[in-house]
Amino acid sequence: MNKAPFFIVGQHAVMEALRNPKRKVLRVFLTEESKKNIHRKNPKKNILENVKVYFKSKKELDKYTSKDQLTHGGYVAEIEHLDQPELKEFIKNKKDCNFICLDEVTDPRNIGSLIRSAASFNIDGLIIKERHFPKDSKLMYKSASGCLEHLNIFQVSNINSTLKSLREKNFWVYGFDAKGEKDFTDIKWEGKNVLLFGSEGFGIREHTGKYADFFVKIDINKDIESLNISNSAAIVFHHLNFIKKKS
Repeated sequence: MNKAPFFIVGQHAVMEALRNPKRKVLRVFLTEESKKNIHRKNPKKNILENVKVYFKSKKELDKYTSKDQLTHGGYVAEIEHLDQPELKEFIKNKKDCNFICLDEVTDPRNIGSLIRSAASFNIDGLIIKERHFPKDSKLMYKSASGCLEHLNIFQVSNINSTLKSLREKNFWVYGFDAKGEKDFTDIKWEGKNVLLFGSEGFGIREHTGKYADFFVKIDINKDIESLNISNSAAIVFHHLNFIKKKS
């Protein structure tokens, strides 16, 4: 696992990294006001304990975000990657499990927003091709609003072989496509499932689509062509979480 440090910015991304005991935070750069805010929001524990803290002005912190055209809000941290969970180990003895799998989705903002929704609605993990995962992206971490600390990320070398392996372990693979046979709300969503989403421009690749057991759609206004992938995923995640809570 690559342990090379990298920078993240933004209140939620930095604060959740500090709260995560599994995350190695090397340095934190804060304004005086952001330090006070951290203590206000964490009254029972000093999450800055054992962390190197440097106080900077907002202008000094701008150098960490100006190239990416992001706002830092007075929070910058240098962190290391979390240890990557093993998919084979994670699914052992699992009876009910829901993963999202991304095929050719590469935009850091979309991936970050999707991670935020997945963590919010108790999806078990994200499966993504290793070389398509923008693991050092400040934009992804900021868009995820700290939720990378709360979701299992499974980076795989090959999406198709991963789907094939999961099907052999009794997972159902549902491809989301506007031309799907059924509305996704008509599915019972029991047992072990993979929710397969393709890129916004091209959808699920034909070869990858061969590993889908079913194609389903989100029923929207017929005058609207499509939804943004992160919006689509959030709708689906909320529905699955609602079903799980009812059962």
